[in-house]
Amino acid sequence: MATPLSASRLVKALRDEGLEVHEYRNWRAHNRNHKGPWGPMNGVMIHHTVTKGTSGSVELCYEGRSGLPGPLCHGVIDKSGAVHLVGNGRSNHAGLGDGDVLRAVINESSSLPPDNEADTDGNRHFYGFECVNLGDGKDPWPEAQKEAIEKAAAAICRAHGWNHRSVIGHREWQPGKVDPRGFSMGTMRDRIAKRLGEKPDGPSKPPPAPPRPTYEPFPGAAFFNKDRNSKIITAMGKRLVAEGCGRYKEGPGPNWTEADRKSYAAWQRKCGYSGKDADGVPGSTSWKKLRVPNV
Repeated sequence: MATPLSASRLVKALRDEGLEVHEYRNWRAHNRNHKGPWGPMNGVMIHHTVTKGTSGSVELCYEGRSGLPGPLCHGVIDKSGAVHLVGNGRSNHAGLGDGDVLRAVINESSSLPPDNEADTDGNRHFYGFECVNLGDGKDPWPEAQKEAIEKAAAAICRAHGWNHRSVIGHREWQPGKVDPRGFSMGTMRDRIAKRLGEKPDGPSKPPPAPPRPTYEPFPGAAFFNKDRNSKIITAMGKRLVAEGCGRYKEGPGPNWTEADRKSYAAWQRKCGYSGKDADGVPGSTSWKKLRVPNV
């Protein structure tokens, strides 16, 4: 646990690690602290942007997008290895994740448990770096960018007295996430360990694979009507909240409501639908992408 670094201390830590640092607009006062606590800090989380180009990616991470206001991280790491600071305080980058993973990070455990729950506020506890990459498994990760990820994570760990096990990927935190895609977080942690002067974890026998998660099959559009009361609707609502699409003042609960419809419409828009294709009534394709756990 640690008190969040001030803006000046963060800049100094990054530059002392040898990074090129750019301060974007009013980043020092740009945060979501009015939405919840910021700290205590427990670790560093790495993401990819699903965008290309530095200027557009930095602006997006500063401003946010429809339904998810910025900042979307604390720093953007571009392909050249430069760090662009866009937020100082709570930011919308981690979302709800697995409390068991947070406990493993706090304890700096040698392995992480499966991220099969979305029950803990990660925006409160993690610094976040978005790395410019399409996240399609084809877009390359230049060595300069990977070295900057290593340096940025090491800088924060050094400032707080943490080791490399305080650094995780978004995919290790929140169910259904894949970022950062294109390199191994285990290998990245080994790089960070070497930079910090620690012994890397190195290759080890992986723990047994957790059971493959199963998801609710699409129950059909007719299932979703005002008379429906089902645990499936509650589970769906929780996933919509985890994806940043919740439009609930209370709940979600088991009864299908207008808030459920508006929340699902936000998810459909996030999936790329518009107009009458984003009417809030679940369809089979968007439902499959949402991955509602079996109830």
